[in-house]
Amino acid sequence: MKKALKIIIGVAIIAIFAGTIVYLYNKSKAEPLVYQTKSPFITDIIKKSVATGEVVPRKEIEIKPQVSGIIHKLYVEPGDEVKEGDLIAKVKIIPNMVNLNNAKTRLNKAKISLNDARLAYERQKKVYEKGVIPEAEFQQYEVGYKNAQEEMEAAENNLQLIKEGAIKEAGESSNTLIRSTIDGMVLDVPVEKGNSVIEANNFNDGTTIASVADMGDMIFKGKVDETEVGRLKPGMDLELQIGAINDERFHAILEYIAPKGVEENGAVQFEIKANVSLKEDQFIRAGYSANANIVLQKKDSVMAIPESLLQFKGDTSYVEVQTEPDKYEKRYPEFGISDGINIEVIEGLSEEDKIKDPTRREKTEQS
Repeated sequence: MKKALKIIIGVAIIAIFAGTIVYLYNKSKAEPLVYQTKSPFITDIIKKSVATGEVVPRKEIEIKPQVSGIIHKLYVEPGDEVKEGDLIAKVKIIPNMVNLNNAKTRLNKAKISLNDARLAYERQKKVYEKGVIPEAEFQQYEVGYKNAQEEMEAAENNLQLIKEGAIKEAGESSNTLIRSTIDGMVLDVPVEKGNSVIEANNFNDGTTIASVADMGDMIFKGKVDETEVGRLKPGMDLELQIGAINDERFHAILEYIAPKGVEENGAVQFEIKANVSLKEDQFIRAGYSANANIVLQKKDSVMAIPESLLQFKGDTSYVEVQTEPDKYEKRYPEFGISDGINIEVIEGLSEEDKIKDPTRREKTEQS
């Protein structure tokens, strides 16, 4: 009896030990991984390049004075529409005292010379009429008198120019009246009444009184990286997304690509310009920031797969196609263009294939 009991206890211990071993082994086994799969699909693929920049008027003119002085009156403010020749401002001249004194002195001398020439002319005229002197001699006095008259008039005009910036004969064409040189909208008036302004000359650009631009002729001005500029050419279509107008897209045509790049933050950037197409009721303010999507290549209705399905071995890309529920085979399809999300499949796959997504997997419990 005791012997049978010992056998039973030994068998029980062995069974418990074996069961423990089996349990621990099953717990240590790695749970199988099940990958999600995706199939190729038909879509349009557009390869784009993005350029950042701003929308500005094609022609923006800075109106500068032709004389130095003080702003006496402003006739416009930002936002006003003006035509070529419309008044922008009026400048009051503050004459230089040295020049003013020299002009007054010149005028006084001209008056003295004119009075002397007039007396000589009248005296010789009486003698000439009596036949005492020949006509050739009389003409010298007549010319001297006319020259004195011209000098007198020139001295008066010079004094008036220094004091007022214009002569009487000029009428409304005075240099003190600043006029717009183009049709457009006043964008900025950086001066106020009473400000001093300097005329444009060889040594100074002059003070800007107003900026005027044609807001109906806008361009996109941006920059692209050197790695993409070689793919661009004039005439390409651009789609503009303006930060301040999120709900609308604008069409533009590439017009200009800079022949020389500029290094910025360690990268070489090339300037581009594109003509922006505006509808009659559309208005874009100057200086809006914008992003331009440049269509480099486009293919309609092609087979594609998500680019995330690609796997790489060295320089070679491949995908894993499901053959059985837990088995996959490697394939090396021929790929075409990519938009950064989807990539075109030229050959090597069909729409029925199920491709393993290496980025999406789920663990399943051991049955």
